[in-house]
Amino acid sequence: MIKKIVLYIHTTAGLLSGLFVLLMSLSGAALVYQDELDTARNSIFDPGAYRISVDSAYGVIQKVYPHAQISNCEIRSTGVSSFFINDSSYKKGEKAIEVFVHNQTGSIAGKRGAGDSFVSWLSTFHNSFHLGKAGEWLLGFFALVFLLSLFTGFILFRKNILAVLLFRKTVFTRSNLHQLIGVYALLFNLMIAVTGFWMQRYVFKKEFYQSYNYTPVLKASPPLSFKFDSAYTEIKKTYPDFTAAVIYFAQGNSGKTAVYGSRASNAYIHSKKFADAIMLDSAGVIVKTRFINENPAADRYDIINSQLHMGKFGGRGIKIIYFVFGLTGALLSITGFLLWWRSRKQK
Repeated sequence: MIKKIVLYIHTTAGLLSGLFVLLMSLSGAALVYQDELDTARNSIFDPGAYRISVDSAYGVIQKVYPHAQISNCEIRSTGVSSFFINDSSYKKGEKAIEVFVHNQTGSIAGKRGAGDSFVSWLSTFHNSFHLGKAGEWLLGFFALVFLLSLFTGFILFRKNILAVLLFRKTVFTRSNLHQLIGVYALLFNLMIAVTGFWMQRYVFKKEFYQSYNYTPVLKASPPLSFKFDSAYTEIKKTYPDFTAAVIYFAQGNSGKTAVYGSRASNAYIHSKKFADAIMLDSAGVIVKTRFINENPAADRYDIINSQLHMGKFGGRGIKIIYFVFGLTGALLSITGFLLWWRSRKQK
């Protein structure tokens, strides 16, 4: 009797979350290689020793877009990568533009809407189905249902786990394909489901349902009040193992410029872009740090949770593991549906 109830819950949860798991599995596996898929970023920068300074690149942006509000720029090993700006020439400034500055010549190498690339579209789809807050809520809900299907599947097939792990021939049949995939990918899918739900837990809080009537005011960013590259040289003297990844520029003399990145001494599981932050005042002097070890425990866990979910740690080997095992969710959805369909036809 209990087994029938568990099987009913497992089947219902699987059917309810099947399409969600299929779509999330395929899009998530692809996003493991989002840097490689973003051909625009990978094709317009030249290798070589010379790199233009951040100050020069910022000046180029201000010259071409004198009325733009410059939010931030990303830095790669090849030099300055891209700036994110809001300018009235593009969708009345309501949407950001990503502007690529050539890392050697300093010319504008290209531009696009910040969400217009395939990778950006896929990322938004994976995070909300392009349905806004409704899609975010669906992600949180289906993550719970997926967890329920994994737990009930474990209960149903727990007696066969050892046989599967020992590669016994008796369990390697076509009818057991769903079970085999479930066993071999159980820990990975549990990790993905738990970390995914944790990232979406905010949708179950009352603040999520509150409406905000905030209207951003677009104003031109001022010239840099200090030489960023000189300030960065001082940062490297103070923290020699720190490497910048993203710079958020102050929007006035009273604001602070935030330099995000990571130190070589950080654990491999920590983000390379946002683990550490250094704040600079209007003179380019360090006024505050927020290194990973200075964060509250909950914030540190959130960073690790995000890294685990997206496979951003490690190198090529981790990406291959995440890509291959990421597809198992889709296979579980397909094989589970086929089992249900065959059982229904037999009845």
